[in-house]
Amino acid sequence: MYSDLKTLIELQRIDRQVAALSSQIDAFPKEIQALEKQLHDFIHAHEERQQRLSANQKTRRDQEGEIQVIRQKITKHKDQLFQVKTNEQYRAMLKEIEGEEANIGSVEDQILESMVEAEELQQQIKEAAARLESEKTRVAAEKNRVESLFKACREEREQAAGERQKLAGTLDDGLRNHYERVRRGRDGVALAEVRNGMCTACNVLLRPQLYNEVRAGEALYECDNCARILYWREPLPASTEPDGQPAVAQN
Repeated sequence: MYSDLKTLIELQRIDRQVAALSSQIDAFPKEIQALEKQLHDFIHAHEERQQRLSANQKTRRDQEGEIQVIRQKITKHKDQLFQVKTNEQYRAMLKEIEGEEANIGSVEDQILESMVEAEELQQQIKEAAARLESEKTRVAAEKNRVESLFKACREEREQAAGERQKLAGTLDDGLRNHYERVRRGRDGVALAEVRNGMCTACNVLLRPQLYNEVRAGEALYECDNCARILYWREPLPASTEPDGQPAVAQN
């Protein structure tokens, strides 16, 4: 194979490696943010339940105080029963007392609902409090793992970038610039392997003469369709048994 073509193939391998590492590196900050958000959301939900429980308890105190006020009104009305002078006033007072007693029943129903809600909140708060430290530990461990991967990927990318610089320096300026121009215009892929007579990048069948020239590998050739630099590799031989016979797949 044409020596510069081997260099370009290796250069593209490194470029793909650098691109993959860069993609990983770009994703790490979002992954860390997602982990921090998980912990933040957990703590926020825990604090929100605590606030709801405090509001629930205050509401119950207010409701209990409201019942006391109503009972005082009822006691006062009952005392006034002995002071009314007509049956009409007596019946009106009784009706007012009944209304106040109905109000007490309504408020007591609300208190019962508040108590049920408080029990549920207390259970949720208890469970969340038990999980809080383990959640903090889990998120911290995950962040450490991601940060370690982030550091390793950056180091690997720096090493690959150094290798790329050395390799690119072995090419003449014209060929290197041509490679870079094709790479920029073709989503970072300047070279395409030829298989079964086709360009594997755009899946277009090559002209027979071009196919033979690419197989010979004595110069650089481009795909007529996508303009990528073409190369051909000798197919790997089929696996064989020690006696030289083709291997038989086992069911």
